[in-house]
Amino acid sequence: MNRNFLYLLLGAAIIAIGVLAYSLHQEQQKSGLNISVGGKDGLKIEGK
Repeated sequence: MNRNFLYLLLGAAIIAIGVLAYSLHQEQQKSGLNISVGGKDGLKIEGK
């Protein structure tokens, strides 16, 4: 394998790890309480 291909592979792995870390971080930031007003059920409060 030539060196450019290895650099490309390493860069893609770093980007994939960064995207995964960002996704997990966003998932942890979600609120544990969901309040919905309207619709046929009226007021609805759900906890995780």
